[in-house]
Amino acid sequence: MTPRRQRERLEDILECCEAIAQYVAEDPGLDDGIHFDATRARVLIIGEAVSHLHSSVRARAPEVAWHEIVGMRNIVIHEYFDTAHAVVLAAAHEDVPRLKRAVRRILDVGDLDYERSPMRTD
Repeated sequence: MTPRRQRERLEDILECCEAIAQYVAEDPGLDDGIHFDATRARVLIIGEAVSHLHSSVRARAPEVAWHEIVGMRNIVIHEYFDTAHAVVLAAAHEDVPRLKRAVRRILDVGDLDYERSPMRTD
């Protein structure tokens, strides 16, 4: 499998943020199991993509808690049976919009010299 480029990983994150925003718009409390599960799945994808971002890419948005994003992914995937609804809901309403703005800003600036993702940083 060919490693994904840094830009592609950022675009994956942006796509997931946009999807989560749509789920929240349709179901603000994520009370429907489908919206909740879809949001959790997108959180997993975001965490995986973030785990492959080069530290210099992450440094472009120091206000983002990159390490915590990867940590949440690990909790959701390994403790799926005990994922608190409130945690996912708070992430969807508060963290995802901030992440979306930061990723969009990184993409807009461009100059992503790292064509391929290096080894995992987390």
